[in-house]
Amino acid sequence: MEMEHHEEQSHFVKRVVLPSGKTIEVVYFKDTVDTAAPVQEVVRHAEPDQELHLCFDCGGELVYPVEWEEAGPENWSVVLHCPNCDVCREGVFGQDTVERFDEELDRGADALARDYKRLMRANMAEEIGRFVGALQSDAILPEDF
Repeated sequence: MEMEHHEEQSHFVKRVVLPSGKTIEVVYFKDTVDTAAPVQEVVRHAEPDQELHLCFDCGGELVYPVEWEEAGPENWSVVLHCPNCDVCREGVFGQDTVERFDEELDRGADALARDYKRLMRANMAEEIGRFVGALQSDAILPEDF
């Protein structure tokens, strides 16, 4: 009887702090037996410090990340999209640049939430006003319910 020989794999865990402040654990698996030529890791250097929420093409202030991933111990590869001119770009940025971008995204999310709540209250007040007007003019009958 022939038995398959399974190579034993080793792994290591790396803690990664995402730009949002959340911490995740990434498990890397590595064969213990090197059967191929060593893989050279491509090191991409970070672009100069910049405001990532600003579009290079149109100057819009609403650029958001489509995806981002670790690109070394202190860098992040980020795909950015501008909703104003529909331009996408990818770059590698330093931790400080990405953290500032994340803070800007948080400020934008807070502003959107505030605007949404204000709009929701205004719509509700308008609906209540119409309902009260309908009640006062006897335009609502018991059959309506």
